[in-house]
Amino acid sequence: MSLAERLAGLDPIGTGAGGVRRLAWTDQDRATRAWFEEQAKTTGLTVSRDPAGNLWACPNTAPPWWGVGSHLDSVREGGRFDGPLGVAAGFELADRAGLPLAVISFADEEGARFNTPTFGSKALTGVLDSEVLARTDDDGVMLADAISADGLKPDTLRDAREWLDRLRGFIELHIDQDTRLAEAGAPVGIVTSLASRMRLEVKFTGRADHAGTTPPAHRRDALGTAARLMIAAEEIGAELGELTVTSSRILVKPNATTTVAAGVRLWIDARSVDPERPPRWLARLREHAERLAASTRVEIAITIASQSAGQEFSPRIRAHLHAAGEALLGRPVPESVCFAGHDAGVLAARIPAAMVLVRNATGISHAPEEHVELADAETGIRVIARALGALIEQDR
Repeated sequence: MSLAERLAGLDPIGTGAGGVRRLAWTDQDRATRAWFEEQAKTTGLTVSRDPAGNLWACPNTAPPWWGVGSHLDSVREGGRFDGPLGVAAGFELADRAGLPLAVISFADEEGARFNTPTFGSKALTGVLDSEVLARTDDDGVMLADAISADGLKPDTLRDAREWLDRLRGFIELHIDQDTRLAEAGAPVGIVTSLASRMRLEVKFTGRADHAGTTPPAHRRDALGTAARLMIAAEEIGAELGELTVTSSRILVKPNATTTVAAGVRLWIDARSVDPERPPRWLARLREHAERLAASTRVEIAITIASQSAGQEFSPRIRAHLHAAGEALLGRPVPESVCFAGHDAGVLAARIPAAMVLVRNATGISHAPEEHVELADAETGIRVIARALGALIEQDR
């Protein structure tokens, strides 16, 4: 089976006119599990599911193994490569390389439904906050209930940590999410580290009023206040410098055309190479929110939904990837810091891990237009296979 055929097997699952939607703990997510099991069967691997819902396709040898893979869940209206490319490539590696590799699909990497990014890898490494189980989706479903309906036990999530001992190390292949590789004319690149990240959830509580008859001085406009905070978040980020700020999602109540908004939930994302900048940005944003709340009479509550101080990837694995890449391509492979969050980065805090990116001509990701040339992905597979062969030989 080819890489193209493996990816094509996922296309009927959750793909519509607006893109791919495979949110965690849904019917679409469960359908990808059947695809994973079929890929494992054709590759001669045995499937297991750990207590956090991560899927493992394991070789018929004693652990620890080297692991490869990524995730199969998506954002809302996403693309077909972010995540699935790494899992499909993992099965190609296990099938072609003749190496004892475990292919892993991590649960709920995107966190799109419950705002729980890298859920499975965090559980695997023992850093998942149990408080996230109380989070609810847009329909009011609690995460604890969703994973229970999916066959998991919320009170045994911590047991996933024991499975990490099965891995000697891990390498993830992923679509590039900017244009640096394309600009460099390189089919693949190696990630040195992940940037520091912080995601906020901000709740605004105002009062619903008639949009036509309520004078501005009498309003407690949650949406107008949220708009002001969004602009301030970007301006503070620009003043600090070297900080990328995005107001990424907003929910409004009652969301009626003739009503002043009574409530807003807003998510804001901040990322930087410097781990000190997101906390400094947050401190200034809180000060601004206090002044804004006083002037608008809208309550503003800011909470940290998730954060990471950034993570360097294994120098040893990167050295082998560089050697393999230069041997195959005849020139050095570019390196870069990645500003997205990934399961490999979570694992890198506990075990040797690395990432290889595949060229993306437009840089578009998390959207239906995201695209990679499979010839570039094949190059990535060959680089990883060569590097893993050398790593496994050294381990003997």
